[in-house]
Amino acid sequence: MNDNRDRRQDSLLRMAKVRERTGLSPATIYRREAAGTFPKRVPIGVRSVAWYESDISDFVAAPMDYKAA
Repeated sequence: MNDNRDRRQDSLLRMAKVRERTGLSPATIYRREAAGTFPKRVPIGVRSVAWYESDISDFVAAPMDYKAA
């Protein structure tokens, strides 16, 4: 949610870990991301994406109140 975070110490989570932490399906994750109610993914390769762990933690702490920055 906070774009001014120092990301140097933040871990990147792949889809399997994000699903494990949130309990959401990939379709729900992508749908909520498009709606701005889930953290945005970041590209880490040509066909690979991940999410910052701190953003996922913010979402898990208050999933109904989460709004992407």
